[in-house]
Amino acid sequence: MTDIKNIKNLVSPEWLVSHLNDSNVIIIDCRFSLADPELGKQQYQTNHIPGAFYLDLNRDLSSPISKHGGRHPLPNPTELAAKLSAIGVTKETLIVAYDDSKFAFAARLWWLIRYMGSDRVALLDGGFSAWQTAGYPLSNIIPTPQLGNFEPQLKSELVVDIETVKTRKEQPGVVLIDSRESDRYAGIREPIDPVAGHIPNAVNYPWQDVTGEGGKARSTVEQKQRWEQIQSANEIIVYCGSGVTACVNLFSLEIAGISNAKLYAGSWSDWCSYL
Repeated sequence: MTDIKNIKNLVSPEWLVSHLNDSNVIIIDCRFSLADPELGKQQYQTNHIPGAFYLDLNRDLSSPISKHGGRHPLPNPTELAAKLSAIGVTKETLIVAYDDSKFAFAARLWWLIRYMGSDRVALLDGGFSAWQTAGYPLSNIIPTPQLGNFEPQLKSELVVDIETVKTRKEQPGVVLIDSRESDRYAGIREPIDPVAGHIPNAVNYPWQDVTGEGGKARSTVEQKQRWEQIQSANEIIVYCGSGVTACVNLFSLEIAGISNAKLYAGSWSDWCSYL
């Protein structure tokens, strides 16, 4: 059995079920629906992985929306750190995040933890569906938190703003990645933002391609093959609609061993707010 200190980025349902009672493992349910923002919490309250806490994309993993900055601005790191501390997270804790959307929301938490200076975070492969399919236990009991102490040490180099994107997007060796579906990238369809299209010079790598059957992550070999064309880039800047699903691509890049990728947190929703 792999020791939790050696866990990186991904755990299986089989691994997690054997660590449900490990005090150094804290499980966080990140289920969410953009179409119905209350659905994720309702699903959590109905049933969840035993011992899991819930963090909401809008309330916990984002800041309030303003004119610019995108639809899901990054949360205040001090406030998020306080929330993590309040559910027992310490520097020894391995956080296991899951959703039911091919990592769409759990990867946001994965990236935020790393942005705040810790690599003690992993995603549940296949998410809640894989857990259910395996026949593992479910609970509707909200766990009693133990007080922890999570102190953020921000890695500000992992995030860029619109001015940085404007400056660097045409520089040699810089690759700008649009993580949205191909028809949104092409401007054929835009269901959310007021303007369709993509940032000039961006190339399209849809975030859904990170996972395969059952919402499970494709193999390390497949992740490396996916990024072959850009693996020699000096700098990679990743965006999506609002800085959420871009984190799935950042997760994929990390698995592929490419560690020079950054998030344009405001993403297309910030960019088009200036058009």
